[in-house]
Amino acid sequence: MSCASELPMTVPGCGRLAHGGHVPQDVEFHLPFPAVVSPDLEGARQRNLAWVRRMGLVGEGPSLRWYTSWDMPLLAASGFPYAQGPALDLCADAMAFFFVFDDQFDGPLGQDPARAAAACRQLIDIAHGAAPPAGADACSRAFADLWARSRDGAHPGWVARSAHEWEYYFASQAHEAIGRLRGTPADMETYLQVRRGIAGTDLPLSLGERAAGIAIPAAALHSPQLRIMRQAAVDVTLMCNDVYSLEKEEARGDMDNLVLVIEHIRRCTRDEAVAGARREVHQRVERFRELALQVPALCAQLALTDREAAGVRTYVGVMEAWMSGYHTWQTRTRRYTSALQTMPTTGPGYFDEILRA
Repeated sequence: MSCASELPMTVPGCGRLAHGGHVPQDVEFHLPFPAVVSPDLEGARQRNLAWVRRMGLVGEGPSLRWYTSWDMPLLAASGFPYAQGPALDLCADAMAFFFVFDDQFDGPLGQDPARAAAACRQLIDIAHGAAPPAGADACSRAFADLWARSRDGAHPGWVARSAHEWEYYFASQAHEAIGRLRGTPADMETYLQVRRGIAGTDLPLSLGERAAGIAIPAAALHSPQLRIMRQAAVDVTLMCNDVYSLEKEEARGDMDNLVLVIEHIRRCTRDEAVAGARREVHQRVERFRELALQVPALCAQLALTDREAAGVRTYVGVMEAWMSGYHTWQTRTRRYTSALQTMPTTGPGYFDEILRA
């Protein structure tokens, strides 16, 4: 899969932005990658809804309606368009887990780093092979189910790598809480370390490997080209998301947001900070495309077999699809456009408490 030609990056309505004002959802990031949706989207919607209810991640009534409005299966079907059936279900259920779990910290737990760390310790243990204890909360049960399905038939190297990625994700929750208590954005380097963690770092790309049925040789996976491309793909998704979720996050006191970081560091206006965020995204997209052109020569230098080289090319497509698909979803979901109307900041950002410290 190759990169499509670059589209112009425009920001309709950006001139209306002002410090402390609303960030319009029509800010655009034109990512030059194919946008495709899995043909199994409708089936995934039905199966995912059954799973979140069975796991106890989502209650009935307003909780279920709010969750359904996010359309997590659309994120999975857009971010992993080559997946269908059980492979797509694993991706959709993982996306559901990420966002439902994330909301558990939009309340008292997210203001207490020690309790946040304690709440995540059991989940980290599960990632490293422990079984959820009797009477485990819904988050632990759901994650144990996801992790067992992810590992089934996976290469041991993939399992070890993904376990570390889950550990990073869970451990980062405490550091996001520290940022909330600090009350001011961190420097760029610190922001990126925390934000990459709470964004799930490489986990969506690792899920993409499983969904695509590929195994990347270690020498290729850890080449400078693929490592930089992987980081760029992660950063593009989280940085675009920081713009779209800014109003929701700023209202709840979240500090790990690129727009807030740029405003704080550069002492600039909101307009200028959003423009700066777009430049950060554009630079990473361009770097990704430059390195993608080097992949065929890399495969030849490593003397990869035809099958291995095809897997690497597919992996490039996995990263492209994730960037494009995440953008497709976040510009359509009601999670950000209706967040403050559905879950006002006067209370927790969730209907159901499903994570226990």
